[in-house]
Amino acid sequence: MRRLVAALAAAVTLATGAALVAPTTEARAAVPPAAAALERVTNFGANPGALTMYVHRPAALPANAPVVVALHGCTQSAQLYADNSGLNTFADRHGFLVVYAETTTANNANKCFNWFQTGDNRRGQGEAASIRQMVAHATSAYGTDPARAQVTGLSAGGAMTSVLLAAYPEVFAAGAVVAGIPYGCGVDVISAFGCMSPGVDRTPAAWAQAVRDAHPGYAGPWPRVAIWHGDNDPTVVPRNADELRDQWTAVHGLGQTPDRTSTLAPNNTRRSEYVTADGRTAVEVNRVPGIGHGTPVAPGTGPQQCGATGTQHFIASICSSYWITRFFGLDGTVTDPPTEPPVDPPTEPAACWTASNYEHVRAGRATTTGGYAYAKGSGQNLGLYNTFVTHTLKETPPGHYTIATGSCP
Repeated sequence: MRRLVAALAAAVTLATGAALVAPTTEARAAVPPAAAALERVTNFGANPGALTMYVHRPAALPANAPVVVALHGCTQSAQLYADNSGLNTFADRHGFLVVYAETTTANNANKCFNWFQTGDNRRGQGEAASIRQMVAHATSAYGTDPARAQVTGLSAGGAMTSVLLAAYPEVFAAGAVVAGIPYGCGVDVISAFGCMSPGVDRTPAAWAQAVRDAHPGYAGPWPRVAIWHGDNDPTVVPRNADELRDQWTAVHGLGQTPDRTSTLAPNNTRRSEYVTADGRTAVEVNRVPGIGHGTPVAPGTGPQQCGATGTQHFIASICSSYWITRFFGLDGTVTDPPTEPPVDPPTEPAACWTASNYEHVRAGRATTTGGYAYAKGSGQNLGLYNTFVTHTLKETPPGHYTIATGSCP
């Protein structure tokens, strides 16, 4: 039955919405020389999810090193994700092990992690249990520190990252969800499509309860969570970044108004941080301007550069792996210092969008109730939820939208 459902899921490209395509001539030129092959690991556990385990091990891996689990998107492979995401650059620089989990066409013909399937997204079951076994094996075989395990992934891998943070909060100290989806959103193929677009709007309390239900009785501490999402993502719409924020700030007992805001070079990615009483960033949201569905990378050899753009869904922008490594505290830091001083929300440059109410809802800038659209954050009534009513919305601070009444850049 599990494989039958997986086969049905495979009939659609569930986490990316479109299969990867052959790169253009220019894109091929951007591909760096072939990276070193990953090391395949067998017999890492019972493997109930029928996944494959690979590792990237730096030449000088220290004792009690951290471990980062990396999860590819649909139609991708572990090697492709390693070659393009840039994670190995920082593993070599800072001395941590990267575990690449890979799903197969036997699980899902499009090689999507089955983040929406109950047999794979529950504690002790299927793919989620297999990945947990990989982390345990990394400790026994490579001497990694079980207290410093992190997980990140793109799209379907991002949604599976949400699964692992909820199902195994005692295993993962932190996670980074790239173009992903909140835990507990989809329960089958049809609902999973709705999670991707137009997205699902729930209260922070409802989202947080879904996480708590994944491991009843767990008393914390909860993983820290970084969220990365492109402003122009048409596949997993930006509303999901807002819902992920709502989910994990509520889990941590925090409000949804950021404590710090800043921008990151080189492309003015807008960062919002949600901080605990002891000053640690528990949740951060990074909204990447001008990009669609994929992992932001910045090819080059500079200290904040990484990755390659020769394959679709790795988009030239900002090196997200650099900032994710910093968020995980793997370069000697725990909480990222802003790259420029925090500013009060009223003086931060506002971002503006002019679109129909339908598009505002689809992009996550508004919600819909009873046939009407409401601006996210302010709750302003925008009128009927359709393609005919148009407004310009101003975003300031990040995640808070109002109808623009004056000048808007």
